Amino acid sequence: MEELLALMREVKPGVTFEGDDDLIGHGLLDSIAIVTLVGEICDEFDVEISPVDVVPENFKTVEAIYALITRLQEDN
Repeated sequence: MEELLALMREVKPGVTFEGDDDLIGHGLLDSIAIVTLVGEICDEFDVEISPVDVVPENFKTVEAIYALITRLQEDN
């Protein structure tokens, strides 16, 4: 989880993501940040995030993003 938070802080410096229940709705992640984050996650965690996985439910919270990463790692 700490690796993910570090990546997120690189994409959006100065933002505290922990504990937020709607990163997209609160404007902490916009479409450009999500695309950037997807690339960083793929590189860092050695997973492939398909366009089907890039939906608000998977990026709403830090926990949701981490669950996506975990699921993709298990599928490999």
